[in-house]
Order: sequence, then structure tokens, then C-alpha cells
Amino acid sequence: MTTNELTRWLLDSDPSIRWQVLRDVSKASADEVDTERAKVATDGVGARLLAQQASDGRWGGAAWNRGWDSTMHALTLLREMGLDPKCDAARRAVQRVGERVTWKGCGPPEADDNPFFVGETEPCINGQVAAAGAYFGQDVRGIVDRLLAEQLTDGGWNCEAANGSTRSSFNTTICVLEALLEYERLVAGDAAVAAARSRGETYLLERRLFRRKSTGEAIDRDRKGNASWLRFAFPTWWHYDVLRALDYLRRADVAPDERVSEAIDLVISKRNADGAWALDTQYPGKMPISIDAGESRPSRWITLRALRVLDWYSARN
Repeated sequence: MTTNELTRWLLDSDPSIRWQVLRDVSKASADEVDTERAKVATDGVGARLLAQQASDGRWGGAAWNRGWDSTMHALTLLREMGLDPKCDAARRAVQRVGERVTWKGCGPPEADDNPFFVGETEPCINGQVAAAGAYFGQDVRGIVDRLLAEQLTDGGWNCEAANGSTRSSFNTTICVLEALLEYERLVAGDAAVAAARSRGETYLLERRLFRRKSTGEAIDRDRKGNASWLRFAFPTWWHYDVLRALDYLRRADVAPDERVSEAIDLVISKRNADGAWALDTQYPGKMPISIDAGESRPSRWITLRALRVLDWYSARN
């Protein structure tokens, strides 16, 4: 595909993708972007996902579950889709979550009575809750304070720290970093949050996003889920991969340097002959809605994210 053909293919899609393509690829006017973004709440997969919320405020009958259709996962998807936090549909949905959803039966017993946006105990889960909560304008300061206190000496985070681990996890660290970034956007000027986020970014960059700091060896698969960090997924959920890390650094306005060059080369190498990128993998679990054509098929979500990352890297000078 030519550049124009690729852009047309990306735009021939759901509003949740179209508005981001208009903003980041086509460089459309703010009015055109805003008009398209407003459709996320009323048309396509965003509207269908909003309609799945039960009267008790939950999706999938749970605050969190091991599938992908719980309240936390629905809010994560809506954040990724860019549902306008200020629109009426978002306000109503998030208000129901805040007022009616607790962690009863979904986490450790001591968190049973916690309202949803208070979170539970694991930093990887709390990171995802705080990212969605901050994006939708909720008070997640309690979770943020907990995450700050849980940062390890190497700069990252690990859900196994409570069991004695002293080394950070890429999976947990990326979840927490995304939360801290969303919180900084909600509440500007918090030096402690900015410093913690910077240390977490350094943790990833020192490892070139997928290598062991000690030996330089490439880490092909994580120990917990056996997922490959070199295979790109969307949604990523709690899983780390190289494209997710690059897209985070782009959104955080981190200046790219040689520490990301190898990861960028990986992204470039995965581009198909037609100019698009495929969905490398889809994590097993129940999805509340279908958002892609499936594994090994050209993916608008992966293509959009890859194009944004390459644009960020090419503008470094």
C-alpha cells in the first residue's frame, strides 16, 4: 500500500481508531478530531462496550477476573479507545463504578470492602486500575501512594515483592508507569510521582527494553506468563511487549536515544510488504468485544501504534 492507501485503510475502521489516526497520522484539524472522537461513545465498539455495563456498575460481574471482560478490563479498553472522559456516557459509567463496585470476591479478603478506585494489593492490578481511574478523572491518590512506596531499588516494580522478590518485573513496571503517567496528566506538578516515573523509565531503558542488564542477553519470554516480548499484542492487558514500552515512552515524551534503537529496528522488521503490521498474538481469555481480525492478520491497532512510535523516533533530532 502507498502511504495514502495505508491511511485510507486505517480510517476505514471504528471511531476509536479513526479519531486517533486523524490526530496522529493525518494531522487533521482539532475540530475534525473532536467530532470523530465523540463517536466512540455512540458508535462502534466503544458504544457496544459501554452498553455491556450492568446496573450494578460492573462488567463481567466482577471488579477483576482472569478473563478480559471484567470492570477493570472494560475501563482499560475504553481508555485505550480514547473515550472522552468528559462526555456524559463516560461520566455516567464511571460514576456507577465508583459508587457501586467493590473488590469483594475479586482480590484478597482484606480488599473486599474497598471501592473499585481504592484498588486491591497487587501493583500490576493497581497500576491498571489507577491508569483507568486517573484517565477518567477519579481520585486514585491512595493507589498512587501505595505504588510509590512499593518501588524497588532497581527502579521498577514486581507483584512478587510481597513474597520476597527484590528484582523488578517488566510486566508490573509497565502497568505502574502507565498509571503514574495518567496520574501526572490529571494532577500536574507532583515531584515524587515524576521522580518515580523517571526511575522506572530508566529501569526499562538500561535494559534496552528487552535485555538483561547483567548479561545483555535478550529476554524472549517472561517467566510468569511465557509470553514473548517480541510479539505484539493488542490489548496487552498486564503483559509487557516491546511495542507497548515504546508507545509508553512516546506518550511520556521521553527523548529517544540509542537505548531504544534496537527495539525500533524490531518494529521496522515486523512491517509487512503492504505497509501494515499484523497482530502477532492474542492472549487467551474472554474478550467483551471483538476489536481485531485475529492473529497473523493485518491489525489497525498494531499499525497505528507502530506508526506513532516510528514518527516519535524519527523526530528525535
